[in-house]
Amino acid sequence: MPRTLNPELRRALADRIRYYNELGIYDFYRRGPSGSRDGDVTTSVAMATSEIQSESGEEMNPRKAAAVAAPVAVEENIFEVLAPKPEQKVTDPAKALKIIREDLGDCTRCALHKQGRKQIVFGVGDPNAELLFVGEGPGADEDEQGEPFVGRSGQLLTNMIKAMGLSREQVYIANIVKCRPPANRAPEREETETCSPFLMRQIAAIKPKVVVALGATAAKTLLAMNSSMIQLRGRFYDFKPAGVRINDRSNDPRWDGCKLAVTYHPAFLLRDPRQKGEAWKDLQMVMKELGLKAPKATT
Repeated sequence: MPRTLNPELRRALADRIRYYNELGIYDFYRRGPSGSRDGDVTTSVAMATSEIQSESGEEMNPRKAAAVAAPVAVEENIFEVLAPKPEQKVTDPAKALKIIREDLGDCTRCALHKQGRKQIVFGVGDPNAELLFVGEGPGADEDEQGEPFVGRSGQLLTNMIKAMGLSREQVYIANIVKCRPPANRAPEREETETCSPFLMRQIAAIKPKVVVALGATAAKTLLAMNSSMIQLRGRFYDFKPAGVRINDRSNDPRWDGCKLAVTYHPAFLLRDPRQKGEAWKDLQMVMKELGLKAPKATT
């Protein structure tokens, strides 16, 4: 017999489904965790969808209805109502980031910790930054120095930031995963799912106005969308850190998420400099949102 969700968990599930629906995502696919039952989660999704319908008064279109009727979706623990995080009790972003870093510890939560990493690369920059860049994962130079984007691609990112009229110290820079994948390969799904919650907490602590996803891995992880870069670029997305409560008593009621833009990863631009003009268009869109003007060229 399917389990009945408590009201708070059902609301969290409804909020997540609503978020994906707003992005045009109605189809959910089951990962197949051990010990779970299709009927349980399908019923949960259906209950949450009914809640969305009752709130909006709109009848579900056929595509949505078919998606809800299909056996499910996503692991139930993704919709888990989490207890308030310890950093939500402080108002200083720098202190909040320190608490998150301490919680991360000498992380051994996924396989990357035993695949040659030298150190965790947490993130760097202004805790009060209005602009936050998210890359894929540390490379060799980053693993050596413990700071994201310090190699060749990091130098290009620094120049991109300068072209926007900002310094590297005025923004915040982080990655989807905080340990270097061997041979600089793309992070695997289990690795991103294990590590990205810490990134979400960082974003919620900093409360930026705009997040820029650098490259396909960052964009797809943050947006939970499996689309091409051509489809993802050129627009803003309304973004709220997944799995993190915001706009409640334990957090800042003035921050209800931010805008998210997608552009090419600097490493890709080094391989294909012809796309630098397209990346600049993306950054100009961000500059307009933040009210920034490019510095005048000097002789």
